[in-house]
Amino acid sequence: MRTVTSEKLITCIMPHGRALPVLEALREQLGILATNIHHARGTGRMTPLAWRGVGEAAEKDVMSVIVAASRAEEVFGFIYEHGGINRPHGGILYQQPLGKSTEFLLPDLPAEGTSKG
Repeated sequence: MRTVTSEKLITCIMPHGRALPVLEALREQLGILATNIHHARGTGRMTPLAWRGVGEAAEKDVMSVIVAASRAEEVFGFIYEHGGINRPHGGILYQQPLGKSTEFLLPDLPAEGTSKG
């Protein structure tokens, strides 16, 4: 395993159901495989009950992407556009440097329905 020190972690919190299509687009269009999605519940500041200090809890997708620092701005912009962050109530997107990470490689497997031998 190769340790990499010039990586960035991009995190996006968005409405439920938006992260998987963005993740698939990252893989297909940019070739990025180091991604993860998990779910959370949260409230926004501009919900109907926010003025009372009570928010409506809604399910959120939290997507994390690790990329080389040289590609961070490109990927950040891609997620911003494809994830709908540029629309009202679209979510939040931020990035931060990583101290260290380990290179993520998929094993070389034969195509489905074929055997190596």
